[in-house]
Amino acid sequence: MLRITLAQLNFTVGDITGNVARMLTAARQASEEQSDMVVFSELALCGYYPSDLLDEAAFLQRVRAGLETLRHASAELPHLHWVVGAPTPAGGPGKPLHNSLLVLQGGKVRLQYDKQLLPTYNIFDERRHFEPGPDVAKVLRIGQTQVGFLICEDGWNDSGADYATNPLRRMADAAPDLLVSINASPSHLGKREQRHQIFSAAARRHALPMLYVNQIGGQDQIVFDGASFAVETDKGVVFEALRFQEMVTTLAFEDGRFASSAGAALPAVPAAGLPTMEFYRQQIVLGLRDYARRCGFSQAVIGSSGGIDSALTLALAAEALGADNVVGVTMPSGFSSAGSVDDSVQLCHNLGITLHRHPIADLVDGYALEFTRSFGRPLQGLPLENLQARIRGTVLMEFSNAFGHLLLTTGNKSEVSVGYCTLYGDTNGGLGLLGDLYKTEVFALSRHINATAGRELIPQAIIDKPPSAELAPGQKDEDSLPPYPVLDEILKLLIEGSHLSCQEYTSARQFVDQLRLQPGGQALVERVQRMIFRSEYKRRQAPPMLRLRARAFGTGRQMPIAAHYE
Repeated sequence: MLRITLAQLNFTVGDITGNVARMLTAARQASEEQSDMVVFSELALCGYYPSDLLDEAAFLQRVRAGLETLRHASAELPHLHWVVGAPTPAGGPGKPLHNSLLVLQGGKVRLQYDKQLLPTYNIFDERRHFEPGPDVAKVLRIGQTQVGFLICEDGWNDSGADYATNPLRRMADAAPDLLVSINASPSHLGKREQRHQIFSAAARRHALPMLYVNQIGGQDQIVFDGASFAVETDKGVVFEALRFQEMVTTLAFEDGRFASSAGAALPAVPAAGLPTMEFYRQQIVLGLRDYARRCGFSQAVIGSSGGIDSALTLALAAEALGADNVVGVTMPSGFSSAGSVDDSVQLCHNLGITLHRHPIADLVDGYALEFTRSFGRPLQGLPLENLQARIRGTVLMEFSNAFGHLLLTTGNKSEVSVGYCTLYGDTNGGLGLLGDLYKTEVFALSRHINATAGRELIPQAIIDKPPSAELAPGQKDEDSLPPYPVLDEILKLLIEGSHLSCQEYTSARQFVDQLRLQPGGQALVERVQRMIFRSEYKRRQAPPMLRLRARAFGTGRQMPIAAHYE
């Protein structure tokens, strides 16, 4: 029987000392549980993804020192095999590094496997820094078990559609008893089910049980959900680790079967994961918590307009950081309704958040007066509307600078897609929580938060009111945009397209096809397309936005700014 400890941990990019400490603690636990092997995730030593830190000599020296610390530690626990992900020198022509898996035991490197398939799509850019490893299978005998090893992407090409090489087939030819895959697999809607499907099918096809170890935690705009799992050839997924939480647990493996560390049967793994809105909530909360912590912030500030976007942002921030560490600022202008201020007061009362009031009407009047004096014409129309947003953005940045809070921007994916936001105004901030949520999803998540709490955290008045920027008399979003249920379906198809799930793609495709048949429908779709193209310069200057869906703005969708779009 082989005893394996899965170390699903929250590693920080660049924190070699901290990452090593986490690994040492997990290894000691594995030793105490009489485990034969402890498995860490892809690039666990340096964190995923270190980007151009890999070009820095001092960083690579710290990586080497960290690896030496682990190697010496393995000599103190000689019975334990440590499966570690780390960058290593490549040698020869090409890129100078490999993305490697190392098996340490007794103070020595018993096996090294270099990742063969280096993803360069969506949010990934590994070929920028790494050279592919050779097309060979690496297998090590541990006790009575032959164990094969792969790294993340190497297990995703069993269909042969994306790369000429299929490391899984090569591994199957080597006929190990068990395959261990280390991963840094970012989370998005539907990703858990996609992993289960791909690896369960591969296990059946090659008659090869598999252990898939992932990391957790937020890193810039992406979030890792953990959810490490074990697959048997005939049963599929038979074990799943916690999602969005660290977990160090030991499994037993014998004759193609997994069991608990005590040898007991494992509980069944549900086919369905979290409901969509609960998935969004947990991903955003973890993403914000880690982003703030890693950037040195313990508190956040949000402009509270009395609208749904700022309300949801405040509620999520309070859950992630604690209500005592979140501040709202309401900034009424001459166009703000009394209801919006009152709704902000009620919202922050419900959440237990401090709300400050900072009127901007006098500031707007002062700017308008000086504009007229300086340029000989009155400030009116769109420039006056944008001025209000920019003054609010400046006030919030003043607060951030004065009190050390992280400013959270509140824009949603629908608005960001079509540029319905003010550059240097409501786009100000260090992080966007809702930038990958369509407006209809913002409403749905707000209702879910209330339902989960069993009370109105977000006042129903905020959920019910028509969306408005309140920058002009009687202004409503639908004065400038199609109704959000229409706009969102168009955006899903134009922005995400084939990245959508089959069900979501079919629904959006059918909706837009029907819309095009209606009078003015084709013109509306073309208008939205132009708005997306024209707003690229705004998105390029916006803060990072937490990724929730398969194709998000940022590194996952790279479009030119100065280009001619048909």
